[in-house]
Amino acid sequence: MSVVKRCIATTERVADTETGRPRGASDVVTVLGAGIGGLTAAIACARAGHSIEIIEQAPALTEVGAGLQLAPNGMRVLRALGVEVPGIDNRAVHLIDGATGRSLVRMPLGPGFRLVHRADLIAALAAHLDGVTLHLNTEVAGLEDRGLRLADGRLWPAGRVIGADGVRGAARRYVSPDHAARFTGQVAWRATVPVETWPAEAQVHVGAGRHLVLYPLRDGRLLNIVAVEERADWTADGWSRTDDPENLRRAFDGYAAPVRALLDRVETVNLWGLMDHGVTPDWTRGGCTVIGDAAHPTLPFLAQGANLALEDAWLVSRMLEDPTGYEALRRARVTRALAAAAGNARAYHLRGLSRHVAHAGLRLAGAVAPGALLRRYDWLYGHDVTAQ
Repeated sequence: MSVVKRCIATTERVADTETGRPRGASDVVTVLGAGIGGLTAAIACARAGHSIEIIEQAPALTEVGAGLQLAPNGMRVLRALGVEVPGIDNRAVHLIDGATGRSLVRMPLGPGFRLVHRADLIAALAAHLDGVTLHLNTEVAGLEDRGLRLADGRLWPAGRVIGADGVRGAARRYVSPDHAARFTGQVAWRATVPVETWPAEAQVHVGAGRHLVLYPLRDGRLLNIVAVEERADWTADGWSRTDDPENLRRAFDGYAAPVRALLDRVETVNLWGLMDHGVTPDWTRGGCTVIGDAAHPTLPFLAQGANLALEDAWLVSRMLEDPTGYEALRRARVTRALAAAAGNARAYHLRGLSRHVAHAGLRLAGAVAPGALLRRYDWLYGHDVTAQ
């Protein structure tokens, strides 16, 4: 069955609510958001025997952005659900000095690390929505005790709600309305460029106050670029702002020639300010429990945003009747992951003497035991939420 055939027009459900709550509405689990976390939660809940509906404001299942890195902890959830995602097996994380192009350390990766296009992951998840009702083009303005208030003012009855609609979504505003974010002092550009060939690895080109991440997508002929620069202020929160590619090129003008040549080919680029939202103080209010970015938006320095959302989705599907227990099992882990991501940003942007000392240490570690540097993340990659 195709995704299109599963879509139910918004007017069908809302028309029923105009004369009162539909029979059995309280037995349906409503998932807000058809992103990675929302689709995974819907599939996992359906497999656990629940009646599921997804509400998505977009008119079609698409995903902003391009690449993402899946790690073993996230891949275990996909395998447990039988979801196969096309992509490239990531063989290493390669740290490179941005200014000179000199290799600092290449850390080999074991099995379970994949480089995938977001759209391909969304499509792979959407292909497993059997038994799930998907409502597209349906915008939720807010949550109330009786259900969801749609943007057109009508009420959508809902019992149990899983909020997977992101950091600026209605679920997070309802569950933790007064939780503010702060600007981290960093902005990020995202772009892709075609390439003839690229090694199956994630490269991190580090420099004073900035770094650049490069990795291949799909058949290896598309290169994903994420470039981060420290900046004093920011006025917009999001990643949908289009920027002039010249601003990206100027920010990395001091980098080695091969990187500059890649950036010269960028034609369109998005820019967003990196905000520190921290872990949301509360994850549940009434019948609504938030997951993924709605619960713990993470900075993109550990490539764990999608992976943590996959873990959340699996566990919440097993603990719908115990949201407090779900949060208790997740909070310490995601807090540690967010702190590790922030620590990576500081390490990538070192200046002066500390930068030279750190780079010398990386080269030594690479010569003696390159795998040892990644073993500090065994607690992260080795976790199996499907066995929890």
